[in-house]
Amino acid sequence: MPSPYQHTYEFEVRDYECDLQGIVNNANYQHYLEHARHKFLTAANIDFAALSKRGVNLVVVRIEIDYLFPLRSNDRFVVASNVIPVSRVRFGILQDVLRLPDHKPIVNAKVIGATMDAVGRAIRPPADLAMLFLK
Repeated sequence: MPSPYQHTYEFEVRDYECDLQGIVNNANYQHYLEHARHKFLTAANIDFAALSKRGVNLVVVRIEIDYLFPLRSNDRFVVASNVIPVSRVRFGILQDVLRLPDHKPIVNAKVIGATMDAVGRAIRPPADLAMLFLK
């Protein structure tokens, strides 16, 4: 059965990402989500740094995160991502953090991003991005 996600990327919790309670500090989930988004772009043959050199910047304008269950040191997990269209210049990425091997839901996130030019004005994404973001 094919995955319902457009992209998945696997991680393992490192000790220093945990707080005194022995669970992953909530701020670290943003790092996981961002890294998975970059890997998603890489898998789609989109070079984040090359975009910036072209004057195209992808920026996060809003994140909603629901924390459902904690991860602990050495837990393996996957961040699964799906792109959804929002507007002509904004896109959404739905991301789920799922513990492995049982796929227990850990975090659900909705990230809203925009494509900006070099001076910070919203622009339509170039064709290579539009194919991915504005389906």
